[in-house]
Amino acid sequence: MITTDLHDTATPTAALTDQVACLDLITDTRLERLRHEVLTVPADWQISYEEYQSGGWATLSLLNGSGDPADVTITDCQRPMATSLLERMPATRALLDELGLSYMWVRLARLDGNAFLWEHRDYTELDAVERYRLHLPILTNSSAYLVTGGMAVHMTAGLWWRLTPTYAHGVCNLRGPQRIHLIADCYDDEAMRRLTAGAHLPETGVRVLPAATDDDLFQHARTAADLAALGWVQAAERSLLQLTYRYALPEGDAYDMISDLHAGRGDAAAAAAWQAKKTLMLTGVRA
Repeated sequence: MITTDLHDTATPTAALTDQVACLDLITDTRLERLRHEVLTVPADWQISYEEYQSGGWATLSLLNGSGDPADVTITDCQRPMATSLLERMPATRALLDELGLSYMWVRLARLDGNAFLWEHRDYTELDAVERYRLHLPILTNSSAYLVTGGMAVHMTAGLWWRLTPTYAHGVCNLRGPQRIHLIADCYDDEAMRRLTAGAHLPETGVRVLPAATDDDLFQHARTAADLAALGWVQAAERSLLQLTYRYALPEGDAYDMISDLHAGRGDAAAAAAWQAKKTLMLTGVRA
């Protein structure tokens, strides 16, 4: 695995493998074929899950319950069908067929530069059955990384990665260019157990996020308050949400800081709305 520019220091990773781990490597030739399809075939990327992102995150479905690539809202699907998009991507379809997994849903996901998926959990609205999420980075860059368990993980292209999205996590692409992943949500079965048997997380490409001091948090809160006082409320909120990608914050703290920002401005409705958003993002329950 390549080393990223994220303060490349050796980090303990064993405790994180339940949350994220890498699996098999695909060949360079196959990766190039997949890249060619991803760059030449997909169109009409769909914006969805707007509450979960900053903007700049879009998806298209390859396997789902309808066959429509624009159908991107994830549900349980025991018998997914190939979408019209996958039918035009033979190399991608061959890879999925060879794995022989019990797919629930398969998508392409694009994350633009300076874009974020805010801290959240997935699968909270689905039945409680054993399932996995696999990522295959097709295009990526060293400023694109996952945050989970107090660490930042750069998922290298050409490797299958297993993510357990029931843990709180977020994703960013700080500088670009675009990051595009093939994402497969799968039910547990023997084929999946074989694929994940060697799951591991190397030291390189992973860094421990620093803890924020009380002074750090005070300074960031004051900067956000100054922005809001100037009328740049959305920028103030976003500056606090982005702290999740800089520090190992306790779960949900960024949402609490935004709620406190609005409470300090005397906007009780906005403060309550951000507490409701925290509940939605971390439990899936809409207030």
